[in-house]
This record gives sequence, C-alpha cells and structure tokens, in this order.
Amino acid sequence: MMKRLLTPALWLLAGCAFAAPHEASSSVQLHGQRFSAEFATDDASRERGLMMRTELAADHSMLFVFADTDQRSFWMKNTLIPLDILFFDADRKLVSMQLNALPCKADPCATYPSDKPARYVLELAAGTAGRIGVRAGDELKIEGALGAVH
Repeated sequence: MMKRLLTPALWLLAGCAFAAPHEASSSVQLHGQRFSAEFATDDASRERGLMMRTELAADHSMLFVFADTDQRSFWMKNTLIPLDILFFDADRKLVSMQLNALPCKADPCATYPSDKPARYVLELAAGTAGRIGVRAGDELKIEGALGAVH
C-alpha cells in the first residue's frame, strides 16, 4: 500500500472505510490476461488500497491512478495478503516490479519502491506476474471507468 502518515484521528476515520467499496471499478488487461480492477483514483482510496482483506481472487486487481508521473513507494501496513506490485509509466508501459511483497508484521514496515517514475500501479495476488509471464515494457490496457480502452 502507499506509504501513509496519518494522525490518530485520521486512522479512526480510515478504519470506518475499510469495508467501503471503491468508487470506480472495471477491468485491465496485461500480457493477454484480463483482471477485474478496483480503481483507486483519489487520496482516500489510494491510502486504503487492499488493507484488511484476507484474499484477492486470481482474476482481480487494484489499479492505483495518480495525476502525475513520479517515484512511487508502497508498503504493506494492514495488508494481510502478499501481492505483486507493478509500476507503469504515463504510457502504461511496465517500468518496475516488486514481486511477492509480504504483509507487514511489525513496524517499521518495509517499503516497495519503483525503480523508475510511475503514474499507474497495479496490485495482483502474489505470484500472478510470474504465472502470466509479465515482462518490463508490457503495456497495461485500462477499460471502463477511466474511459475507453487505453
């Protein structure tokens, strides 16, 4: 999950949102595989990410969408499942991967940064990227809530 600095009051508010559905949902395609996707397009949904979930189906994902292209760093605080974290540039080309990111068991949590600036970050169940043969330069296609197929 994206690194967050929250005051105790914000943690209480965030705790109320864990079960809330994400505002936008559709699908993405990567390396010939389609995944249903929850889109995290604002600060609140990006902070919440996949926190407190006990599973992520093999054909599901979360796509973090940022307004700019920059170095990204995610962590696994309150994330209960291991994930593959894939970073894409503004052209939706895969520029970096953090595979099998493990849940954080104690503070301080490890961070999982991109090697290059990214605008989109896709989280999949751990092992998925290897299973489908994802490689640097692969294009992410986005369908639905963000507009037509990109």
